[in-house]
Amino acid sequence: MEIIKKPDPKFAYWHGIPREEIPWYPTIDEDKCIGCKLCFVSCGRNVFSIDIERHKAVVVKPYNCMVGCSTCATICPTQAISFPDREVVYRVEREHRILGKIQKKARAKMTSQEYERARIKAMEELEKATFRVKYTVAGHILERGLVQKMLDFIADKPIDIVDLKLHTPTIKGCWNEKAPSYLEFVVTATGDTNLDDYLADIDRVIEGAGCVIISRDRV
Repeated sequence: MEIIKKPDPKFAYWHGIPREEIPWYPTIDEDKCIGCKLCFVSCGRNVFSIDIERHKAVVVKPYNCMVGCSTCATICPTQAISFPDREVVYRVEREHRILGKIQKKARAKMTSQEYERARIKAMEELEKATFRVKYTVAGHILERGLVQKMLDFIADKPIDIVDLKLHTPTIKGCWNEKAPSYLEFVVTATGDTNLDDYLADIDRVIEGAGCVIISRDRV
């Protein structure tokens, strides 16, 4: 059975390090292997295959293995799978200063998670609202600071603006060529209030920023 020494493209690097430069992968003791196929089924990176004739597991894509992972060895019922000493991983982390490099990735991931939590909370509030109004607005959204103007308007009012979607051709196109953008958003109540009391004022904020209301519909 052919052993593929090159990882699949999506596993080609580990924090910027070519995967082939990191000697972390499982080794199978064939005398202990009973061909139960647990490693084959459990590994999500296709590291293993099964030699049907010999009834043994085979490591066919060693460099697909996640650096530091040893789950297959943990679950192997006959302890037929082993890995290098973890010092291999620690040495790579030190030599390539991995802990410093991942801080930027960690901040990006945390920001993404915070955004998702805020989005979910906003959508939950959206579903509770007695009624909502969806706007589609065109114009120089970014240059005229429309979002900030709307935030200033709603700051002390029992309403919120959620589910914003900005569609713009290019940033350079907006500023250099004055290409218009489109902004979609939903106005919703954050308390027991009548949105009709605020819609005319929101319209004025939009128009005062030099933008055009394409549509305004209850949803």
